[in-house]
Amino acid sequence: MLIRLKVKGFKNLADVDVSFGPFTCIAGANGVGKSNLFDAITFLSALADQPLTEAAKSIRDDRNRATDVRSIFLKHGNEHLEEMSFEAEMLVPSTGQDDLGQTAEASITFLRYALTLGYRRDGETSAAERLEVKREQLEHINIGDAPSHLLFPKETTWLKSVVHGRRVGMFLSTEGEGEDRHIKLHQDGRKGRAREILAVSLPRTVLSSTNAQESPTALLARREMQSWRLLQLEPSSLRNSDSFNAPVHVGADGSHLAATLHHLARREETNDNGRSNTPSVYAKVANRLSSLVENVREVKVDEDRQRELYTLQVIDRDRNLHAARALSDGTLRFLALAILEHDSGTQGLLCFEEPENGIHPERIFSMLDILRDLCVNTEDAIGDENPMRQVIVNTHSPAVVGLIDDDDLLIAEQHEVIVENHRCQAVGYRWLADTWRHKGWPDIPTVSRGALSAYLNPFAFSQDVDEESFQLANNKPRKRRRVKDRKDLNMLLGFMANE
Repeated sequence: MLIRLKVKGFKNLADVDVSFGPFTCIAGANGVGKSNLFDAITFLSALADQPLTEAAKSIRDDRNRATDVRSIFLKHGNEHLEEMSFEAEMLVPSTGQDDLGQTAEASITFLRYALTLGYRRDGETSAAERLEVKREQLEHINIGDAPSHLLFPKETTWLKSVVHGRRVGMFLSTEGEGEDRHIKLHQDGRKGRAREILAVSLPRTVLSSTNAQESPTALLARREMQSWRLLQLEPSSLRNSDSFNAPVHVGADGSHLAATLHHLARREETNDNGRSNTPSVYAKVANRLSSLVENVREVKVDEDRQRELYTLQVIDRDRNLHAARALSDGTLRFLALAILEHDSGTQGLLCFEEPENGIHPERIFSMLDILRDLCVNTEDAIGDENPMRQVIVNTHSPAVVGLIDDDDLLIAEQHEVIVENHRCQAVGYRWLADTWRHKGWPDIPTVSRGALSAYLNPFAFSQDVDEESFQLANNKPRKRRRVKDRKDLNMLLGFMANE
């Protein structure tokens, strides 16, 4: 679980410091850079798994194209910074496995990971561009200090189930400067000399190469970061059938819905042996889907044994059968979240862009409700019924912002900063007064009421077209009467739209 993230010099994140709870909604105008925070999170996740250059090139630009190494650094004037840094406080799993199947147990589960990367060019060609590790550090956060770091509301039962272990030394540290800089991987809980790796020649972070034998706690920090992913639910993936040997967890693109749901149902049958009186996972998913689509009677998975295919199907109240390929994009996105909700094997941080897409305004509350229910409940201990799962969404929808709990809202705003004597636009994140973030950092200014006006009174900010100018510019008459201008509908808006 990502608790706090500091970023400097990445894209337009000049100097960002933000804390997260189980559920966070980031609102901001188009182009402000609110998605860049998602990019920073997924970049850290990629760095825990891939070589430095591959991780950098996996970050997409505004047109969804692969970027070069240089472009992910903060731009000032016509230049880019030479350095970026990240600091992440996180709760990590207490146990896990490395790539060879060896079991790891964390010495302590509350950690702080810091990474500084520099830009390096070893020649004149673009192929010579690369990233250099300038600092890498992994250390524990004292258990006694945990309440002052975990600012969101929580119960002691939950806290004790996620924060435990003993005080230990450093897991990763950096010593030296320039060409003599070394990253040290310390023995986890055992006496012995730390392994030193020359930083200048590192093709990847040291964290990304850890194993259960050498440093189990660092490995579990790596596993936690690898679980941070961006959900990009693609309609084509959501509609696909699955082979019998397909993965049994929903992919980041929404693939494997049918295989996942079938697996959950089979596991339920094995565990219950037909004795449980609780609704089946099929019934639970159908009930959740019916809050969005009223005509849902049943959700099931068809097994085609001849072709060895699973196909997700929805049956309406008239007993008409609809395969996944016939469902709307919004219904499929919601269905994917309903299946994720019941998959305790899907844990970690899920980033989800604009969840309101494809959802009727009357049903947006249902979408937000399932997103909140996906998250860990900080009133109960973690377990199969309460997996350690966290959700961050972004939006520019007034309907979403108006329905979000005030504790869960962050507003992304552009502001001007001076970087190496150049003015540039950066993004910052602010929160509302009298929320847990404000109580934790009372000296930091909260978001202004004006920044919220466009969400709470969107019609007041709509641009009115001068009819006479329009007719002159286009050489044709036009009569307009907008819906919001109708006198018989004004009272439904909750305020006078023409004020």
